[in-house]
Amino acid sequence: MIFLLVGFLFPLNSYCARQINIYNRCPFPVWPGIAGPGNPAGGGFRLENEQNRKINVVDDWQGIIWGRTFCDNRMRCATGGCANREQCNGTLGRAPFTAAEFSLNEANDEDVYSVSLINGYNIPILIEPFGGRGCLRAGGCISDINEICPVLMRVRTQRRGVNNNVVGCRSPCDALRSDRECCTGSFATPDVCFRSHVAQTFKDACPTAFSYRFDDATSSFACQTNAEYLVQFC
Repeated sequence: MIFLLVGFLFPLNSYCARQINIYNRCPFPVWPGIAGPGNPAGGGFRLENEQNRKINVVDDWQGIIWGRTFCDNRMRCATGGCANREQCNGTLGRAPFTAAEFSLNEANDEDVYSVSLINGYNIPILIEPFGGRGCLRAGGCISDINEICPVLMRVRTQRRGVNNNVVGCRSPCDALRSDRECCTGSFATPDVCFRSHVAQTFKDACPTAFSYRFDDATSSFACQTNAEYLVQFC
């Protein structure tokens, strides 16, 4: 799966065969960030509450979609910001952020997709496929991680005139910087790196999202035959 995308501009592929509909159900504006081949929509735009926008992607697109929140008129965002601009142009956002990850047509006409909390959490994301075969929803949360986020991991709004609320929760790996939480060093394989207590709180809130590196069994989904997708914020 795509846990980290480096910040560079992907080459343009002019053959666009799929659509992903990005829909904002949050009660506040969200700026989707997009990184992947073809640089769809320039890598980002603004969505008001209940607005949606469809992007076209190539049939074998491998990319990531996330939400940027509480951005000012200079595009300084409390979470997920990408170099203070509306169009990310291939630059990945600044953690923490929840991510929708896609690897379309990965093998045998099968798409693989997931919602990831590996880079932390800011808003719930749900992926819903349409028109495929054997497809299941991914992501969605039954509780808000921001409300239960440990003090060390909290990100708050810093803008003047905005309440100093918790708007993001750093990942256990980012906050604690340990091999145990990051599944690195002597914990770099799935036989020795298991979901930690902190990562379990993420999993309890969002049961079908990646809570740590080796969470594939309950978090990675596959869909056959040219499905289209809805990515829903909140």
